[in-house]
Amino acid sequence: MKRFAAIMLTCAMAVPVYAQNAATVNGKPIPQKSVDDFIALLIEQGAQDSPELREQVKQEIIGRTIMVQAAEAAGIANQPAVNQEIELAKQGIMIRALMSDYLKKNPVTDAQVAAEYEVLKKQEAGKQEYRVRHILLENEDQAKSVLADLKSKKTTFEDAAKQYSKDPGSAARGGDLGWSASSSYVAPFANAVNTQKKGELSAAPVQSDFGWHILVVEDSRPITFPELNDVKDQIAEMMRQTKLEQYQQSLMQNAKID
Repeated sequence: MKRFAAIMLTCAMAVPVYAQNAATVNGKPIPQKSVDDFIALLIEQGAQDSPELREQVKQEIIGRTIMVQAAEAAGIANQPAVNQEIELAKQGIMIRALMSDYLKKNPVTDAQVAAEYEVLKKQEAGKQEYRVRHILLENEDQAKSVLADLKSKKTTFEDAAKQYSKDPGSAARGGDLGWSASSSYVAPFANAVNTQKKGELSAAPVQSDFGWHILVVEDSRPITFPELNDVKDQIAEMMRQTKLEQYQQSLMQNAKID
């Protein structure tokens, strides 16, 4: 029994040394740590650890090693274009890591998100959103003709939109654009939405970069701002992007460029 225990102890001591390498390819060892790090990255991205995943990763690294060895033997690494791509890839990795490190050291806190939420909420206070229908036409003459038919009640707005509108998304719905703030539309269209009375048909076609519009504002209501829990992730991401932009600007401003 003592001898058996001694053999097991010797084997246990020897395993870590043997397990340092996952494989050897043409004399080049592939460290087990490389495989483990790759697996850890995949798990962090949502993969489930399993023997199958570990074998797939191992085979992937072996395959890459073989291809890299072949590239090195062919002198690919000495080609200027390849060196440039390698350098650009390295720069990209370094920049992403720098930004990630900056956000870790300067995180967006829940309190900051809540404060930004209140600012955004106040900015939207008192604003209206509108339910609008429109018919988009290619030229003014056609728009005037369709508008005349609508005013004389030769056709309904919904039927005219389905028949004539060049906006396929809303045409199928009788011109319905749903609820939206006027600021979401291009300037000429937005101005018409803001000035037209509820239920009023366009006095004249409205021109935009898209063509000629006939529109009717069906209804309006105060904008309902979403609850904090519903938008906190979006606000946090927006604030992180702002932090990164400001960080980049500060680096540019403080850099000595001759």
